Amino acid sequence: MTNDDRSVGRVLTRREILTLFSGAAAGTALLAASGHVGSHTVNAAGAVRPSCVVRPQQTQGPYFVDEKLRRSDIRRDPTDGSVKQGVPLRLVFRVAELNGSVCRPLAGATVDVWHCDALGVYSDARDPLFGDTRGKKFLRGYQVTTAAGTAEFLTIYPGWYQGRTVHVHFKIRTASASSAHHEFTSQLYFDDTLTDRVHARPPYAGKGRRTMRNADDGIFRDGGTKLVLKVAKEGQGYAAAFDVALETA
Repeated sequence: MTNDDRSVGRVLTRREILTLFSGAAAGTALLAASGHVGSHTVNAAGAVRPSCVVRPQQTQGPYFVDEKLRRSDIRRDPTDGSVKQGVPLRLVFRVAELNGSVCRPLAGATVDVWHCDALGVYSDARDPLFGDTRGKKFLRGYQVTTAAGTAEFLTIYPGWYQGRTVHVHFKIRTASASSAHHEFTSQLYFDDTLTDRVHARPPYAGKGRRTMRNADDGIFRDGGTKLVLKVAKEGQGYAAAFDVALETA
């Protein structure tokens, strides 16, 4: 069985972080910051900007497919019009570029999101865990960041499958004639207590109790605590935001 069994990248040490922000680090570093809907910081001039801290990159896993599906609501399968059922989740990415100590919104970045459905099934993949779903395109899509650096998705809270804790995959790509190409791939996680509460509801409950929690997942243990979403209740579902910054200077 092919699985997401290898993490890449690493969490920077405190010394490395201090060096990075003092301007002594060479090259281009990839940075990400977690947050929640409405979170921000204010600089000395009073301007609102994201809070930027170093976050780990993690494995892409075997289920990424570059579908080129530009859409915000990724619950529907465009091949047959069916809609995946589950607890609604609004996920907002706030993408920025870090220049010195200031984060500015990064427009024009491509943000891909993909994850399993409430019963642990991925679309457009073949795996002994769930069979052959090739040709299906549910719970996949991308958005291009706005002038404010945001990309928003409407999806469902993910289910679980054997060998992994509950997670969402994402990839951010930037490319332009005037700047270097960047690609950042990682995963987002959820508080175990919240997941237990969500998975007690249908259709999740039909799969039974999950077999792995965050602390037992080898990929999560490699920096996953820095990738846990802060989720807020919103209507019949939840909402969360995640700040991601690329250092360009």
